[in-house]
Formats: sequence, C-alpha cells, structure tokens
Amino acid sequence: MTPQELPNTLAALFGDAVQTLAPGSYQVETEGFRMLVLLSQEQDWLRVLLPVAPAIEAMPFMEELLAANFDRTLETRYALHQDLLWGVFQHGLEGLTEADLGLAIQRLVELHQQGIDQIFATFAEKRVREIIKAAKQQGQTFEATLQTLDRFYEEGVMGDIADAPEEREQMMRSWHHQLERLWDDVEP
Repeated sequence: MTPQELPNTLAALFGDAVQTLAPGSYQVETEGFRMLVLLSQEQDWLRVLLPVAPAIEAMPFMEELLAANFDRTLETRYALHQDLLWGVFQHGLEGLTEADLGLAIQRLVELHQQGIDQIFATFAEKRVREIIKAAKQQGQTFEATLQTLDRFYEEGVMGDIADAPEEREQMMRSWHHQLERLWDDVEP
C-alpha cells in the first residue's frame, strides 16, 4: 500500500465517514466509534488507533491486558496513552494489503466494542480459580466453599452488607455457577 492509496482504501471501507485531518492523518467517525489513522512523518508506517476505555478503568487489569497482547489480540495491541486504553494497529506500508488493513480495523472495532469486559472476565476467572485452589488446599468441599462465600456476603466482607436479599441471592447464584464450572479444573 502507498500513502496515496490509503485514503481510497479508507473510503472503500467507510465511505463519507472518513475525514482528512492533515496530510497523512485521517479520522473515521461513525455512530459507534471514532478512529484515528496516522502515517509516520516519513509516510512509511501506518498506525490505526481506537479508544477502548479510560486508563483508570483499565489499570487494575494490566496483567490481563499484557497477556491478551501476547495471546489473543493478534496483529492489534492494547496500549495506554493520554489517560486512555487504546486498541492499536501498526504496520509498515510496504507489504500492507487492503485486506490486511480491513481485518486489523475489524479487530480494533471488536476491541472497542468489548471494552474491558473480556479482560475483566479473565481477571475474575483467575481470582475464582485462586479461591478454589485455596479452598481445596484447606480441604474444603465445593459446598463448604460456597457456604464460606455466603457467610462473607452476610458479614459484609464481600459485597455490600446493605444489598437487597435479591441482589445477594443473584450474586450467590453467580458464585455457584462459577465454582461449579471451574471446580474440577483447579488442582490444589
């Protein structure tokens, strides 16, 4: 791909949603997102950025974000800049095809749409596994572990002691489901 082909490629993907901000700098603004497409000063590298979440919301999940960069995000990456968590794609223009760019943008949009929900789910599952491991090391059964968690909610150690009974019941159903799903997978 050449710098001259980039605007046409973006227009083919997004039509009138593409705006030229400056030479080599574009913005794609749709109802669902605002994406930046930037060429390097030498116009030999492309960077596509899409905000995912405020950095303050992402900070507790840094380990999971870095692991996702390694395992799941493929050619896209999570990055922090200007108090935001971004989805980023960087590639040299030489050798970049229209199809590769389209696929990378599709993955960035997916990161944007997921926000940090999937990262939080990974974080939460890791913590549930730690609870199961600790319970098994103490010789607790599934039922005893569930009772301990229920007691923690009753005493306000977990959750808010002022939560309505329906909320606590819903939380305990969720715990039951997660413990049941992961119990046999975790070794003490």
